[in-house]
Amino acid sequence: MSKTAKMIIDKDFRVSQVDERIYGSFIEHLGRAVYDGLYQPGNPMSDEDGFRKDVMEMVKELNVPIIRYPGGNFVSNFFWEDSVGPVENRPKRLELAWRSLEKNEVGVNEFAKWTDKVNSQMMMAVNLGTRGIADACNLLEYCNHPSGTKYSDMRIAHGVKDPHNIKVWCLGNEMDGPWQLGHKTMDEYGRLAEETAKAMKLIDPTIELVSCGSSALDMPTFPKWEATTLEYTYDHVDYVSMHQYYGNRDNDSLDFLACSDDMDEFIRKVVATCDYVKAKKRGKKDINISFDEWNVWFHSNAADDDITQNHPWQVAPPMLEDIYTFEDALLVGLMLITLLKHADRVKIACLAQLVNVIAPIMTDVNGGPAWQQTIFYPFMHASTYGRGVVLQPLVSTDCHDTSKHENVTDVESVAVLNEEKEELTIFAVNRTLDEDILLKTDIRGVEGYELVEHIVLENSDLKVVNCAGEQRVQPKTADRSKADGGILESLLAKASWNVIRLKKK
Repeated sequence: MSKTAKMIIDKDFRVSQVDERIYGSFIEHLGRAVYDGLYQPGNPMSDEDGFRKDVMEMVKELNVPIIRYPGGNFVSNFFWEDSVGPVENRPKRLELAWRSLEKNEVGVNEFAKWTDKVNSQMMMAVNLGTRGIADACNLLEYCNHPSGTKYSDMRIAHGVKDPHNIKVWCLGNEMDGPWQLGHKTMDEYGRLAEETAKAMKLIDPTIELVSCGSSALDMPTFPKWEATTLEYTYDHVDYVSMHQYYGNRDNDSLDFLACSDDMDEFIRKVVATCDYVKAKKRGKKDINISFDEWNVWFHSNAADDDITQNHPWQVAPPMLEDIYTFEDALLVGLMLITLLKHADRVKIACLAQLVNVIAPIMTDVNGGPAWQQTIFYPFMHASTYGRGVVLQPLVSTDCHDTSKHENVTDVESVAVLNEEKEELTIFAVNRTLDEDILLKTDIRGVEGYELVEHIVLENSDLKVVNCAGEQRVQPKTADRSKADGGILESLLAKASWNVIRLKKK
């Protein structure tokens, strides 16, 4: 007999409207993300601008509304002027963050054109590592000012008449990290970010700014970093960034699937710190969260170290090419549920990254086909069906302990009500490894909705992966839910991702 969990969903238990930018992603000039990933001139699958059409179609399938660019660690030594103008005149540069050779064939204007092709917007990061206020202002003027000034006219001379109107800007990247070029102390970064923000908003008051937060929950300076830097930037920024990656280095799958609890704790602590600064400053606005790097990342670490240490200065070396397992997809699903539960404060999030580099989309080397990794599917489901109002479910479920976590819920779930489309979607993960669970959901609080389908992602082998031409992990529709008298019963198979869709009669 299956274990049982219970859940209550009511349309009045509202967390927040989902900001669609929570389904953002990230492209960095790193590895094969740009060159051989989204850009491959000469490939028969590429368009007239050299962009791969098969990759673009998969990005469109994910429906990514905003894409952070050009880094990441790359941005802390980014000379944006080298990435614009006639391609034949652009210099090659030593890229210090990843010890690669950057040829600058794709730059600000090319990437803006690509984001238009995939129906997305740019989220630009400025270099506050090796550069500063003036260069950030110059880039903003180049991108957003209409005409009649040095840098706006430079853009027009480069063949881009209309401004890009980029609305979200990151004030540097991971400036708390000693690995970062131009790493700053809390006070150094706070002052620099404050003055940069003030200057940028004089140029374009409509932009939104993201102040650098901590690079991970276990950073030794967390949460003092946020408390200190936001003292400087509170009046001038709109978001603080969060970054977090997880890996199953100990091959402990049960504990690995509990990592989303750490993500939840991290978000709660950052929100508390933001609210502390708000209270201390006698402020009226909330600082919201841009969780602009998150994913599973650990499979490729040894290979990456070998390339940077023993084979540096290559163009587009195969770095950070994690090949994701089925259990990685489960954790990505759990992380998406966690982000949705905090939709009242998490307004932007970027799955890091999008193509080839710790990515849901891969391209085979030497111009081979593009294909979907296991993590592609939970992200696609959430982006497709997770738009609307997050409803806070009341879940009653058994718990279990793992090697490093206590009181881990067997079932993690959240519901999203799309009132415009009159659709209700329940996302649920059974994160036990050996027991099916019958989830009984009271849906009388959203009266008049009937079952449409129950989509599952499951596999008996937690370590199975996808590859070009062989999608061993992909979603299917299963006959595992039924609704009667306002009670929805759904069988959640062990270690499974579930999307249960309902629609108003």
